[in-house]
Amino acid sequence: MDVKIELSWKIRLAAEFEKTYFVNLTKFVKNEYATQTVYPQGNKIFNAFEKTPFDKVKAVILGQDPYHEPGQAHGLCFSVNDGVPLPPSLQNIYKELYDDMGVAPSPSGNLERWAEQGVLLLNATLTVRAHTAGSHQNKGWEELTDAVIHKIAEEKKNMVFILWGSYAQKKGAFIDPRNHLIIKSAHPSPLSAYRGFFGSKPFSKANEYLINTGQTAINW
Repeated sequence: MDVKIELSWKIRLAAEFEKTYFVNLTKFVKNEYATQTVYPQGNKIFNAFEKTPFDKVKAVILGQDPYHEPGQAHGLCFSVNDGVPLPPSLQNIYKELYDDMGVAPSPSGNLERWAEQGVLLLNATLTVRAHTAGSHQNKGWEELTDAVIHKIAEEKKNMVFILWGSYAQKKGAFIDPRNHLIIKSAHPSPLSAYRGFFGSKPFSKANEYLINTGQTAINW
C-alpha cells in the first residue's frame, strides 16, 4: 500500500502498512474523511513524521488525540496552528517551560520549532471526528504509533521520552530506561496539572540528558 509519509519513516514502517489492521484503518479513515468533518486536514495526518524524520529524532512527546475543534489540529501533539488561541494544556506547558527554564510563553501555539529540532510530537491516534473526542480510537492508529515508539526505542540510543499522564505512560511502558531517559509526570491538562506536572522540569531534564550523552540541547 502506498502511504504518503516521509521517506525515512516509510521505509521503517513499510511492514506495518501491509498488515490487515492498517488496511482496515485506511478504509475507515478514507470513509470518515468522505462523509464527516475530520481533523487534521488529510495532508497533515503524518505531519509529525514530515517535520521530524527518523534520523533527526532525539525526543518524543506523546499525546493522545488530535484537537477536535476547527482550525486547531495540524498533526503535532499539543500544537495548534498559528493564530489559534492556546488550548488549556498548552498554556500549562508554556507555564511550566517558563518556570523551568525562564522561556517566556510564545503567543503562538505552533510547536513546529520543536519538531524541526528533533522532538517527535506524536499523538497515539492521528485523526478525530469534529467535536467528538476519542472518536477514532481503537481503529488501528494505536497499533501503528506503538510500532513507531518501538522503532525509536529499539533502533536508537539515548532518546528522551516525555510521557505526560497515565495514558502516555502505559503506551511507553516497554521502553528500557537503561537505554533512554523516560520523563513521567501528570498530564498538563487543567484537571491534573497541579498533581505533579507543575514543577516536574521536563525541559531542563531533557536538555541535561541530551548534553550528557553528547547531543545538542533543544531550544525550547
